[in-house]
Amino acid sequence: MSKGPEFYFPAPRRSNFCGQCGTPITRRTPPGDNRERDLCEKCGAINYQNPRMVVGTLPVWNDHVLLCLRAIEPRANTWTLPAGFMELSETTGQGALRETREEAGVEVRLGELYTVIDVPQVDQIHVYFLAHADNDQVDPGPESLQARYFPIDDLPWDNLSFRSVSTTLKHYLSDRARGRFETRYYSLPPMT
Repeated sequence: MSKGPEFYFPAPRRSNFCGQCGTPITRRTPPGDNRERDLCEKCGAINYQNPRMVVGTLPVWNDHVLLCLRAIEPRANTWTLPAGFMELSETTGQGALRETREEAGVEVRLGELYTVIDVPQVDQIHVYFLAHADNDQVDPGPESLQARYFPIDDLPWDNLSFRSVSTTLKHYLSDRARGRFETRYYSLPPMT
């Protein structure tokens, strides 16, 4: 099974200039805080950084799972569930549906929240929803070389893109076998 990295952007997003007044910023612990932050000594603005949300779906049609072959780095030419970074002003569900449309060209009915995966070493949280397709038609976008529904017993385990994808698929197969799906929350440890 793939031991590929997560959506890697491992270094913290550092700012050089204040987003409010344009003054060069410094990095120190502000009064009353407990960690270093990027802050502006001139206007006092603090640049808080928060984890990035990756949202996507696990689309199913007639016991087949939809996967997309990545056209972009990281992990180009590997299979993934349709997912990507959540945009401002959208809900997790809206983002997951948008990413599914953009990457696979598929309209799905959003099901229940399925996996919530902390990936603290890359400052990300991955969220996948179960989803149901009404047909097997795909029209992949520019971030995918191809989109395809795989039979459950023929998933490309040796060429999956990210650990969050492989763990989500493992949970799906296990839940499918026992006939009951449940939401899962867990963390992925750093790779050794």
